[in-house]
Amino acid sequence: MSQIQERGSTHVYKVNRISKEEMDSMVERCVYEQPPFCSAACPLKLDTRAMLKAAAEGDFKKALLLYEKIAPFPLILSQGCEAPCEKACRLCEVGDGVAVRAIEAAVARFGERSKLGGVFRTKKRKTTAIFGSGLFALFLAGELEKKAYPVTVFCEEPDLESFLHCETAFLDEEAFELEARRLQGKDIQFVFGCELSPDFFAEQRAAFDVVCASEAVAKRVYLDAVCIPELMFCEERQLVMGFGEGVMAAAFGAKKAALTVDRLAQKLDPRNTRGSEGAVESRLYTDLSEAETLSRVPLPAAGYTREQAAEEAKRCIQCHCEECLKSCAYLKHYKKHPGLLAKEIYNNTQIIMGDHQLNKPMNACSLCGQCTVVCPNGFDMARVCSGARRNMVSTDKMPLAPHEFALLDMLFSNEEAFLCRPQPGYERCKYVFFPGCQAAAIAPATVRAAYEDLCARLDGGVALMLGCCGAICDWAGRYEMYDKTKDFIDRELAKLGDPIVIAGCPTCKKELSEHESVQLTGIWDVLLELGLPEGAKKLERPVALHDSCGARGDEQVQGAVRTLCGELGCELVDTPYSGDRSPCCGYGGLTAYANREVAQEMTEKCLERSGEAYVSYCMACRDRFARQGRESHHVLELVYGTDAGAPPDISEKRYSRLTLKNDLLREIWQEETAEMKLDYELTYTDEARRMMDERMILTADVIAVLDGFRETGEAILDSDTGLLIARRRVGNATFWVAFTRGGDDGYVVHRAYSHRMQVVKREG
Repeated sequence: MSQIQERGSTHVYKVNRISKEEMDSMVERCVYEQPPFCSAACPLKLDTRAMLKAAAEGDFKKALLLYEKIAPFPLILSQGCEAPCEKACRLCEVGDGVAVRAIEAAVARFGERSKLGGVFRTKKRKTTAIFGSGLFALFLAGELEKKAYPVTVFCEEPDLESFLHCETAFLDEEAFELEARRLQGKDIQFVFGCELSPDFFAEQRAAFDVVCASEAVAKRVYLDAVCIPELMFCEERQLVMGFGEGVMAAAFGAKKAALTVDRLAQKLDPRNTRGSEGAVESRLYTDLSEAETLSRVPLPAAGYTREQAAEEAKRCIQCHCEECLKSCAYLKHYKKHPGLLAKEIYNNTQIIMGDHQLNKPMNACSLCGQCTVVCPNGFDMARVCSGARRNMVSTDKMPLAPHEFALLDMLFSNEEAFLCRPQPGYERCKYVFFPGCQAAAIAPATVRAAYEDLCARLDGGVALMLGCCGAICDWAGRYEMYDKTKDFIDRELAKLGDPIVIAGCPTCKKELSEHESVQLTGIWDVLLELGLPEGAKKLERPVALHDSCGARGDEQVQGAVRTLCGELGCELVDTPYSGDRSPCCGYGGLTAYANREVAQEMTEKCLERSGEAYVSYCMACRDRFARQGRESHHVLELVYGTDAGAPPDISEKRYSRLTLKNDLLREIWQEETAEMKLDYELTYTDEARRMMDERMILTADVIAVLDGFRETGEAILDSDTGLLIARRRVGNATFWVAFTRGGDDGYVVHRAYSHRMQVVKREG
């Protein structure tokens, strides 16, 4: 059998890079990091979702810390805010939205302030002054103090209480006292009883690096001032000023003005690098189908208690877009949303020298396309991983190890186990049955029964082609091998007269559809036309139908299989994530070879949908479910009354393919075949069988090692166990076998393992 060349250090086939612009466009589809609608509606950028979560957990200290990030005076803001977040709450679509403002008021009232805040702050050298009073001046003073700027406030009020009372009449007595204490605790200097005239302003402003003024004072001292509202800045006069009415407008204006002050203090243009300010539109998707429509906790006149606020906060559904994470075991395993994982995989492909740490996650994706269907924006993780694999192969940076066994298995199917013959009595056929490599490996009796049935009931001759469609090298990103496989299949089909291909596997049908001029149909379609053969096994009980990921997007295939199951008497139970939303069993994309742990989780994800027996129309799915101990049938097993039995190991799969080929050649085409027989007896312990299957070591590899031992007599004796240990390099791996002699001329294999290092003899 052919071998595959391991990657070289300099050889490059061709560069197939994804551009950064293309990747950014793909990543933009993922809305996981979009803000929830409540936060998006808030001009001050409150992380409402996190604050409500903390409040729901009773952690009012953390909730207050989050709220104080946007509000230097939280009670004033919470009691006077217009609460645009409440109108944006998604729960409003199914009932009452969350009472965010009332919860904020409870958080501001009951939350414990951090005692360590600001202890180690270093004051900035630039000084600032604020002329005027009102909410804008108050909030701006708080914002600048938070940024560690020395702040002096010049106001007309006679004392602090009068200053705070200005435009805060909506505060109750308790809230006023709390905010007064909060203001007194801030490092803000006040100059009371000032006459804020143009002369006074001109006299005082020279002592400060940046000056600010309320809208009323600004108009008084600069009657000709023309401001740029979005910056809160009068460029001609170098004056930061406030405007607008209402608590929210004042708080938002103060936040914008504080940023302007910060940039002016650093001698930067205040127009640049400001980021997004104010409310924004969110593209976040939130599924409301499972949202609890609990009624809002009644709000007492005095406001919520701690307990009531926590109870109301629990109504928040914590808006996230996790449609792909809920359905995809791969993304759930790596705990990363696709936008982030795609960026990391892209960066991995750009590494020229160094470790490619994202190779394993890249190769663990089943390339099934489920994420594209469940994502509201059609994010295609399969395209990201498939393109990355091709890129790594093209730049000679993809190790062969994760996919080598599967690729060699494909070569075995298309070389030693390959068979392409017209139906006896025909030179050219109208049809060719292409069951797929997994069907021949797992259920050879079913393949034979299907072929004989098609020959008996279809006119024009039915040829048979046993081989691999090329999906394996396509999944591995080995595009050159894939192109050669396509050419090989096309040549073999041409020898048969380019017949209509009857695919027995949805993945084969999908792959063969990429061939030009190939006519395709599925065996399920043919059976619906011909009717069920005699001896069909009725399964008249509830079963769960698993849709192959190879049939994703093909409603005709999915519908035909459902009709066929109905004719077999199957009562199909509804399961989550069926049809186009069906998850991969773990075989697709070569996940089972590259990352067994993720493949196992994928299989479990499929099986958790139902406790019934499973029926599938992909032999790989049937095999993986049976390995998990679930009753599992391929639809063709039911049609032809066959049973593949216990799942075969990797060596048995190869043996089944070769045996099927030889049996058919002898019994249908009357051709002689070579007998497969060893010159010595070979047996395996249960442990050896388990190790070989887990480590993908074939009986052929073991035989190669023992043949080498018989030729050279070289082996290591383990004196503790009495086992002989021999080795031999086959292809790119060195195989080791621990064995004992058994009988006159036989061996018992106890253990086997392999590695990719070479053992070199040093002479002398």
